[in-house]
Amino acid sequence: MTTETLASGAHMAKETAEARDVFCKTALQSAEVSALKGAKAIYTIARGSSDAAANILSYEFMRELRIPMTSLPPSVFSLGAGVGMDGNAVLVISQSGASDDLVLSTKGAIASGASVVALTNQPNSAVEAASDVTVPIGAGEELAVPATKTVIGSVAAGMSILSALLPDYAARTKASVEALQLAQTTHPRNSDLRAALLRAQSVYVIGRDTGFGAAVEVALKLKECCALHAEAYSSSEVLHGPLQLATNPLMVLLLDTGLESTQESLDQAEERFKAVGCDVHRIRPSDVGVSGVTPAAAAALLLNFMYTAIHETALALGLNPDTPSTLKKVTQTK
Repeated sequence: MTTETLASGAHMAKETAEARDVFCKTALQSAEVSALKGAKAIYTIARGSSDAAANILSYEFMRELRIPMTSLPPSVFSLGAGVGMDGNAVLVISQSGASDDLVLSTKGAIASGASVVALTNQPNSAVEAASDVTVPIGAGEELAVPATKTVIGSVAAGMSILSALLPDYAARTKASVEALQLAQTTHPRNSDLRAALLRAQSVYVIGRDTGFGAAVEVALKLKECCALHAEAYSSSEVLHGPLQLATNPLMVLLLDTGLESTQESLDQAEERFKAVGCDVHRIRPSDVGVSGVTPAAAAALLLNFMYTAIHETALALGLNPDTPSTLKKVTQTK
């Protein structure tokens, strides 16, 4: 790799390196959660990487709060007339807080009876101004187009909300932060992962629970940074129709958070794809000696691993991961 090529990914490399500190700081912040108390259900509204973070958080919130939490398309409010939201809460997750559809969704959800909590990285944004309460992502300036530390910071911000609602979860968050502070954030098989991605024509990224949300984000980053076709699947869903694509050259990456209830499903998917000759890789927090962390924290660590591998893969392909040619940092959509 030339010096010029290495320099081209400098922002993403720096921001990936900062992600763990962002996680540790944001997860331990005091969050204002009055807008969520008593909610019958929680809906998330987000796009892109923020929606992947919302996916991770939905599994964590449902497990801890025992109420439904699912994604609501912004177009319900930005293009449609909205839906009744009385008694429900909404988490709007947006790094910039600037996209028109998310601003309209925030205003529409409140007008429809919801309490809205915004997770944003940009103080005084339009989404923050429209929401009832804001929980900062706290990642600081992010210059690379692909979001890294803001995604991990979004997961941490969600964990800070749960910590404010549940003292037991707060203790587990503190323990998770202590574990991640000591962990290496480059996977010990990073060179193998990079080599596999460089060989790959298509990639299935597979997870379960919070690991599925992480899989959604990793698949997006592979497309965004490496122009590599990648799809995210639950380890149960992938064994239906998608398994047939294994008859073509396929790399399979399993993101294993270590959650006991997901092991049988991940094991089955790993065995099936290996049996048909796929290039299968499985990574876990325990690969760097981390155990006993919350599933959301485990997903954040897996993302940190993969951001490094994806960054290096993009550079090896001669691409600039800081500025993918067709993308912008703030995407305006309706």
